[in-house]
Amino acid sequence: MPTGSGAQTSSSSSSGPTTLLDQERSGIMADDGGAGAAAEGGSVAEAVDHRGRPASRASTGGWKSASFIIGKSRIEYWFLGVCSGGLMNDARAAVEIAERFSFYGVSANLITYLTGPLGERVAAAASALNAWNGTAQLLPLLGGTLADAWLGRYRTIVLASLIYILGLGMLAFSTLLSSGGHRQCTTTAGGQACAPSTLQVAFFYASLYIVAVAQGGHKPCVQAFGADQFDQSDPNESVSRSSFFNWWYFGMCGGTAVTLVLLSYVQDNIGWGLGFGIPCAVMAAALAVFLLGTRTYRYYVTSAKGALFSRAAEAFAEWRSRRKAGPLEQEASQERGRAAGEAPGFSAGVDEEDQAVVSNPGFVKEAKAVLRLFPIWATCLIYAVAFAQSSTFFTKQAGTLDRRIGDRFKVPPAALQSFISITIVVFIPIYDRVVVPVSRRYSGKPSGITMLQRIGVGMLLSLLSMVIAALVETHRLRVARDAGLVDKPNVPLPMSLWWMVPQYVLFGAADVFTMVGLQEFFYDQVPDKLRSLGLALYLSIFGVGSFISSALVSVIDRVTTARGQSWFSNNLNRGHVDYFYWLLAALSAVELLAYVFFAVIYKYKNKGAV
Repeated sequence: MPTGSGAQTSSSSSSGPTTLLDQERSGIMADDGGAGAAAEGGSVAEAVDHRGRPASRASTGGWKSASFIIGKSRIEYWFLGVCSGGLMNDARAAVEIAERFSFYGVSANLITYLTGPLGERVAAAASALNAWNGTAQLLPLLGGTLADAWLGRYRTIVLASLIYILGLGMLAFSTLLSSGGHRQCTTTAGGQACAPSTLQVAFFYASLYIVAVAQGGHKPCVQAFGADQFDQSDPNESVSRSSFFNWWYFGMCGGTAVTLVLLSYVQDNIGWGLGFGIPCAVMAAALAVFLLGTRTYRYYVTSAKGALFSRAAEAFAEWRSRRKAGPLEQEASQERGRAAGEAPGFSAGVDEEDQAVVSNPGFVKEAKAVLRLFPIWATCLIYAVAFAQSSTFFTKQAGTLDRRIGDRFKVPPAALQSFISITIVVFIPIYDRVVVPVSRRYSGKPSGITMLQRIGVGMLLSLLSMVIAALVETHRLRVARDAGLVDKPNVPLPMSLWWMVPQYVLFGAADVFTMVGLQEFFYDQVPDKLRSLGLALYLSIFGVGSFISSALVSVIDRVTTARGQSWFSNNLNRGHVDYFYWLLAALSAVELLAYVFFAVIYKYKNKGAV
């Protein structure tokens, strides 16, 4: 079995490059039947250290390296039963936690900024936010491909972090462009509202999409690079890698919970400039911490010839050249291919030009391995649509409720999203230390339940969350009518914010199953050379889901507005977001049935894979 890398090295070359960067430039890559899984002499097969030498199992990789990436602290090591000292254990703000802190520091409360300082309508703001989220989640397909084919994961992480810092800095600066005396202001029931300048809006959206580009390079590589630190062929490290995905999400959500509470309060009560500036500073500090771990990492060299899209391009170019070639040249080429043993296994009935397309070694196998994941990918899209509502309409609903705790403190609406992260942080240790061992006794599988079973449980919990969200919104509308506050959207309703907590908690529980399951599934089931791309495919579920959500909101808003009243009215007390939630619940039920069908017939890449 290949190691848990995203790429394989070729057979040894004594005259080859002497450093990691030289190896990455030279594009050394093994073929599918390359070296064995275990290396002799205490080194890890196919892995190198930062100097390009065989990676020592004792001094590289493992949790000590993952700590720089996942951001593990001493308390998390205690949970894992790992006792090791040094700087690695004290890496409390490493690159992934900081990246999530930065990303959610922007996205979690963005609906408030769009409908507040930028003055957009609720439906337009929700669509814009979903479109941006969709772009941010689809760009990892490009970032993962670039990392697997040319840059390597380490370089891509560093470059994406620098772009992140640039985008966040520009975002903070964009809030300063609103000052000046040339804006048009009007007086409304809620006070004075001033339209932002065109320069501010343009600069803001440019900055926002630079952040999306940064996430595109960062997200697919950091997790795959972290998993690369565990050798799947080693029994002990293989168990640790299985737990890695759980603790990865644990660390990520720990950072997110702090973000949602801290930054949403700063943004709502102190200022948006500081609220966007803090993530910029955190990301810069995290990059420094990540670079400190350079000497401890295991690296798997990449090659432009190893990427699926590169192989597809080469095969297409070969097909074009053969179409242009004359019959005699095509026949001679086919004779050379038969003599060299190319494109074996094709019947005489296959078109000669089609044989040319697939003559690129390994391309067909890798393409099929990725394409067979499509049914699972497609039947998770509605889950992503439901997930998108937690940062849009959930937040707008929370803003209409009584959010007071005590006499002075008022909970920011976006801070309620922290219940998702808190649920994950609480439940992952329970899942990893209780649910998995108990289920393992009955199933005999190392992970307790299979990856697809885990994903399915989360989809069921997501369906229940949407049902509860619809019921709570129906109750909220009733409270608004009974209190005579239907036409007073700025007056808090006599309904506690705690009513909305159950739907957030269910979303958090669903994420423990589905999010982590999808991450592990798409990392494990793609070809070993394409694991950054595999994690990008997982992220693309939420990218496409966000675009679907944006399209649904836009179409429903247009149709219902034409009929008299939008479901997503700026005055939510006159809207019907509950109808939208019921629609998503129905779509989730249909999706779950389709998912179960495809999950039952799916065959894992490896017999032992779960």
